[in-house]
Amino acid sequence: MVARPKQMADILVDRGLITGEQLQRAVAEQRRLGRTLGRVLVELGMVTESQLVAAIAQQVGLPFVDLTEFPVDPSAVTSVSSLVCRRHGALPIGYEEGRLLVAMADPSNVVAVDDIRSLTGRDVKPVVATRADLAAAIDRYYRADDDMGELTHTLDATEEEDELSRVREIVDDAP
Repeated sequence: MVARPKQMADILVDRGLITGEQLQRAVAEQRRLGRTLGRVLVELGMVTESQLVAAIAQQVGLPFVDLTEFPVDPSAVTSVSSLVCRRHGALPIGYEEGRLLVAMADPSNVVAVDDIRSLTGRDVKPVVATRADLAAAIDRYYRADDDMGELTHTLDATEEEDELSRVREIVDDAP
């Protein structure tokens, strides 16, 4: 006989995050609203998004990281561009046993894993993080890159305008 995987709600109850009574109330609300149980639990304030995602990660057998507390390795972050991170909702955060540790909201996204593996030449170990934490961390770690890109773009545009002005002056001064 094969043991069935633990359900997300059972994990939340086992962790003491919700009671059986709260679960019953949430299930009734889920049926009434037609939303997922996890969404209802968060909307009712019974669990946080982070607690829910951690329980789902446990259910599927992947580690969960809280990006507000995890010690992110800057060399891992710089191994992938901000564009790729934003496109895939993924952030390299460290190394483990020679593999690149990548926080993802959707660790089943094989395209993202393959892209990052191809770009870095490293095997990828996905870990789960909330979408909100990922977006904030990507903004935090890539802000300097994005600011530099905007500055470079502004400088390029200014240089182009200066060059056009010089050409106009030459043309206007021509006999």
